[in-house]
Amino acid sequence: MKTKQRDHMLLAAMSLGMNTTLAQKDNVLQPRGEVTADEGHSVTLDCLYNSSSSDHYLFWYKQEGRKSPKFILSRFKFGEGKTEDEEKYSSTLDSSLRSVPLKIQKLELSDSAVYYCALQPTVRGNSSTVDENLWSKDNTILH
Repeated sequence: MKTKQRDHMLLAAMSLGMNTTLAQKDNVLQPRGEVTADEGHSVTLDCLYNSSSSDHYLFWYKQEGRKSPKFILSRFKFGEGKTEDEEKYSSTLDSSLRSVPLKIQKLELSDSAVYYCALQPTVRGNSSTVDENLWSKDNTILH
């Protein structure tokens, strides 16, 4: 009897750097650095945050290889966030636990990537300036 080979995915979760003006108060932490999961399953990437602001604005980005990070979703303490693909990604901001986990459903090999959790105003601007904010002058990722 032949057994079906399952493909495994490696998902790396990384935090974007702290807000430099409020470095001791505003930050994000993604406790599990790498997660491996099976194709077709779902996975949850954790993100904990601290914010000196009463308004919490959190974002998730996906980066494949050396490509620019792409926006996945945003969640706010007050008001609605936005999700690029609601069938694929979901998240709920829990301000009491200071948590905004990302759930990725129906995993495919193309989901293998680095996922970033960001607290505004860590990343600002449009998609071209987001890439500038993520990479240092010597092309090492800022985290």
